[in-house]
Amino acid sequence: MASPAARSASSRDVPAQPNNAFRQLRGRLSPGEFAAAVRRAAREIGEQVACDARYVGRVEAGEIRCPNYAYERVFRHMFPGLTLGDLGFAPRETVRGRKARTAAGNGPQAAGASGPGHRDTGIQTGKEGDVLRRAFITGGPAAALGLTALAPSTPQAAAPRVLGARGRAGESEAAAVEEAVRRIRVLDDRHGGEGLYRRAAKPLRAAYELLDAGVHRRSVSDRLHAGAGELAISVGWLAHDSGRFGDARSHYAEALATARVAGDAALEAHAFCNTAFLARDANRPREAVRAAQAAQQAAKKSGSPRLLSLLALREAGGWAGLGERRNCERALLRAQRLFAEGPGDRDPEWMSFYGEAELAGLEAQCWSALGEQERAAANARRAVALQDPHFTRNIALFTAELAGDLAHSRAPEEAAAAGTRVLVLLEDVRSARIRTMLDSTARALRPYRRAAGGGDDEVGAFLDRYAAARPQGRKGARQGTQQAPGGRAGRRADAHTA
Repeated sequence: MASPAARSASSRDVPAQPNNAFRQLRGRLSPGEFAAAVRRAAREIGEQVACDARYVGRVEAGEIRCPNYAYERVFRHMFPGLTLGDLGFAPRETVRGRKARTAAGNGPQAAGASGPGHRDTGIQTGKEGDVLRRAFITGGPAAALGLTALAPSTPQAAAPRVLGARGRAGESEAAAVEEAVRRIRVLDDRHGGEGLYRRAAKPLRAAYELLDAGVHRRSVSDRLHAGAGELAISVGWLAHDSGRFGDARSHYAEALATARVAGDAALEAHAFCNTAFLARDANRPREAVRAAQAAQQAAKKSGSPRLLSLLALREAGGWAGLGERRNCERALLRAQRLFAEGPGDRDPEWMSFYGEAELAGLEAQCWSALGEQERAAANARRAVALQDPHFTRNIALFTAELAGDLAHSRAPEEAAAAGTRVLVLLEDVRSARIRTMLDSTARALRPYRRAAGGGDDEVGAFLDRYAAARPQGRKGARQGTQQAPGGRAGRRADAHTA
């Protein structure tokens, strides 16, 4: 019988084999839609997993040879009667770094020991959320890239060395960069960009140091360029969501330069997509249109109607900011037509957030900028109702959009109710953009309390709670967030960079 060391070495040398059985189980669903189905199934049995399109892709590529115990329970619930082998996974005891665990070992630690670096993120609110954030970020490839600096209260020490003794980047370093991107996206989905942005600088710096280290294979170089570029976009998005528009612009430009150097059209389209979104939020709508059109040009050969649909929405947002209704409507119709073509295998992994809820929410932003608040409110209400619970930040954002649209539609009580729901969500979501939107709603509602002579309890209760929750000493929005397209402060369209 081979020794444990020999078995570990042989496991390490086994190349990843595509998991065709798992791919067949996904059927016609896109990776993002299948990931959403996994999360729904998890909730049905009381599990909490952070499955996204990237995780599904890694399983199908064979990178995750055996799921953690939480995922195993969810998959068995989804596909009764099928074993891990039937699902295309290797036996747990044959996978490097795994040992058969007893039932007593199936606690939180076991549930967190997933395939390479993937951890569950059933992150709760308040102090428990902070504890779980720290546990989620530490260890594995995250530590190798300095991602532990993202955890609250972690000393800002120098980023650890990310290369082995050879001094060259390889598959493990490329995988660490990709894992850093995924972890940041999952945290952002749940908690927003504030509190994460400044801590994300070190893994980004480490990723770009890897690009200068040299590689033996072109495939690794391509992965490192794509991973570093995606990480720059993710960090830029954290800055964007925190209201630091100048920093976000710099990071997006860095990602675009990386895409151009590597000849990566997909990364270029993503960088231009976020640049368009930033320009719209920074009240540069014409730049938003140009960037969105550049993104569409880069994505022409992507084979992803869903990507082109999102980029058309970015263009529509720019036209709405310019007050050009006809061009906005044309872009919206194009976005809806492309969305109706359905998801596909070539949809980028970062687009897992883009579904019917996002489509409705971004359309609401366009109608709001064009001054049609009732139409905007109808779309915002639909966006909230359709949003996947995993995207807590987006639920807060579209609820804030709804509150603002209702306030400007002279529906103060409904607006106050929606605003109160946002305040509850902001206990665990940190986003300068959302707070700015709520500032605008509160300003719009103040005259209703005065006009009602204090009799409008719901409006008054919201305004009192809003005043109590508002950070002391904060004077309005951060730089670049004071005025949004269409002349209304804080009117935002959301996108994960995720």
